[in-house]
Amino acid sequence: MLDSLFYITLPIHAMRTATLFAIVIIVSSVAEISAQTSPAPKAITDPKQIASKPNAQVDPRSLTIEKLYMTRQIGRPTWSSDGKSIAFISNMSGRSNLWVVPAEGGFPTQLTVSDQRQTAPTWSPDGKWIAYESDYDGDEQWDIFLVSPKTGKVVNLTQTREIAETSPTWSPDGRYLAYEVKPKTSAAVEIDIYDMVMREVKHLTTNTPQDKRNMNPIWSKDRAYIVYTQEQAKGTDSNVFIARVATGQSTLLTPHEGEQLYFASDFSTRGMFDAQTVLLTSNAENGYDNIGLLLVGTRGDPHPSAIKWLTKDKWEIRGHEFSPDGKHITFSANVDGNEDIYLYDLVTGKSTALPIPKGVNAPTGGHSAFSADGSRLLYYHNGPTAPGDLWVYHLASGKSQQITHSLVGGIRSEDMVEPYLVHYPSRDGKWTISAFLYVPFNMARNGQNAAIVYIHGGPTSQTMNSFNRFVQFAVNQGYMVLAPNYRGSTGYGKEFQQANLFDMGGGDLQDVLAGVDWIKQTGHLDPKKIAVMGGSYGGYLSMMAVTKAPDVWAAGVPIVPFVNWFTEIENEDPVLRESDLATMGDPVKNKALYEDRSPINFIDQIKAPLLLLAGGHDPRCPKSETQQVVDAIKKRGGTVDYKVYENEGHGFARVENQIDAYKRVADFLLAHVVPADCSCSLNE
Repeated sequence: MLDSLFYITLPIHAMRTATLFAIVIIVSSVAEISAQTSPAPKAITDPKQIASKPNAQVDPRSLTIEKLYMTRQIGRPTWSSDGKSIAFISNMSGRSNLWVVPAEGGFPTQLTVSDQRQTAPTWSPDGKWIAYESDYDGDEQWDIFLVSPKTGKVVNLTQTREIAETSPTWSPDGRYLAYEVKPKTSAAVEIDIYDMVMREVKHLTTNTPQDKRNMNPIWSKDRAYIVYTQEQAKGTDSNVFIARVATGQSTLLTPHEGEQLYFASDFSTRGMFDAQTVLLTSNAENGYDNIGLLLVGTRGDPHPSAIKWLTKDKWEIRGHEFSPDGKHITFSANVDGNEDIYLYDLVTGKSTALPIPKGVNAPTGGHSAFSADGSRLLYYHNGPTAPGDLWVYHLASGKSQQITHSLVGGIRSEDMVEPYLVHYPSRDGKWTISAFLYVPFNMARNGQNAAIVYIHGGPTSQTMNSFNRFVQFAVNQGYMVLAPNYRGSTGYGKEFQQANLFDMGGGDLQDVLAGVDWIKQTGHLDPKKIAVMGGSYGGYLSMMAVTKAPDVWAAGVPIVPFVNWFTEIENEDPVLRESDLATMGDPVKNKALYEDRSPINFIDQIKAPLLLLAGGHDPRCPKSETQQVVDAIKKRGGTVDYKVYENEGHGFARVENQIDAYKRVADFLLAHVVPADCSCSLNE
């Protein structure tokens, strides 16, 4: 949920919806790969099989909010051009600033000192500058800055308070910087190019319709072309284009019928192919994200060849990039919430999984996860008991080296819980719902314990097998925690992801409630001691839960929620407005649906006490949404508490605000949903 917003700061086009796309090409010399599906991990389907693990060494109540939120958060990194250093985002100072560490490891040096959060650093090819984004008190009106890694000098390159610029990308020679552009009042996202020599801006795309946005510019090695993805607001269709930089003329590379998703990952003219080759991800082949290559011509105007898949899996496969010599590509496979990294040999067609721990792993590195000489691969590792850190994989030795160290003193991995992967049926019988279930150590099966249902945002997102500070705190306090991937979540194919379109707050809410039905059958819980919480769309579903199923919940904690589809569409960022209109329909024609799915209309049904948290500069779920709930509950004499962090946006970036916010949540839950004592003797 919000714990991950720091290191994966979504660009403005993603907003509440984060969707992955893809497609593939074939070249005659690329070896065939079988359509073998990655084996699914074992999941528990019988709630009676859920058992608390004994741990005589566990330190009861040892994980405090203060300790957990001082655990470092590591954001996006970027290689230096000489491969000797890595720049990355970290909140070690209490703010999300830019740091630099030697590539062989060592103590990092803070490069930027700012009260504002920063993200998306990318080192220039000549080594003189690092470009990055920074906004203002969480308002997502990003400017692009440059900082000198030698002197620390900072330059605001764009200085456009009413226009957001994101995703800075250097041309291979370092002369140009391409980036996404979105005026505050617009839903369309364009791509601009800044000339570092002439200090001029050129528009690569213009006049994009308001229901579409261009994203992720990728340069060709000769800087003559840029490949980019254009997504429509509904989030169910996208295309890849190639644009000639000199003229701005764009050519569609992925013509198709119906709704399909295509996303460009990388662009190569080296290695096996004497041609421009695009690495793509798409659900066009079988309804699941898979990867492949698209040959776009050797000279003159680009033209796409046929596409053939490199993978034909039924899990979520994401393409990442070509190796510097063009002979390999990296991809990651998300199999039911665990993501592994693979190296694919374009000559043999064989894929090799990197020997790294289970959890959420992804190649990362700014312009490339590979060092310039191709000998090392930078990746991000995150696991349920290990916060996110940067690691370097040495291709020659097959060994990894940890570069950053996020755990702080007093935090022991052995005091944290690894979740069960569970599957349960949806109430309508249409789907199998996947979820992670955290069970405290030494929890008695006595029907006296408490639980929290923890709902992810998006809704096109996914709870992964990753580190979550608040979940680990809650489990340490004695709460069972269920994190369901309801219909509409990513990771389970096109049909499942689109199953909540024009039904927001309907079937997805029922999937959450089915999870409650399932965990009650474990025998551990008191059914009167179950709380619900979530952020963003998870905050919305939390509000739907306490209004539509009021007898289920002992407490609710909606964080940065929206509660009224009419006012949300009126006040939210235009990108989200277009998305909501595309996924909920016309508010006049579908007025009854909008009214039924707006929890503000059913405040009188709420029985549980509520705590709401909001950000004063939130462009996605404005603080006025929270204020509506607070005013309505107070008017009827109900129990509600709230806090608005005026210097934050959609989630909380400042460490002192994170600590304050989640201490409030902890105190609220401990007061209203008292957990049983889980520190009982193992001899009882």
